[in-house]
Amino acid sequence: MSNKLYVGNMNYRTNEETLRSLFEAHGAVNAVTIIYDRQTGQSKGFGFVEMEAPEAAEAAIEALNEQEVEGRRLRVNVAQPREEGARRPRRF
Repeated sequence: MSNKLYVGNMNYRTNEETLRSLFEAHGAVNAVTIIYDRQTGQSKGFGFVEMEAPEAAEAAIEALNEQEVEGRRLRVNVAQPREEGARRPRRF
C-alpha cells in the first residue's frame, strides 16, 4: 500500500494545518499539499497527504473516509499515480 493519500471533497476553507492535525492522529505525516487554482488562488477542494508508514495510511483511510469535516464528507483513499500526458490542453 502506498503512503500517499488523496483527500477529496474538502471544504474550500480547509487549510494545511487542519488537514495535518486530522491525519497526525493516525500516524506521522511527512507532507500535506492542498491544490489551489492558479488564477484565483482558491482551493480546488482536494489535496494529498503523505504518511510516514503504510500502516498509518491505512488507519487514516479507515478512520477519515466519509468523515464529516467542516461541513463536508471527506473522501480519503490511496493516491493514484499521475499518468504521463494526462494533462488537458491549455486554452488561450
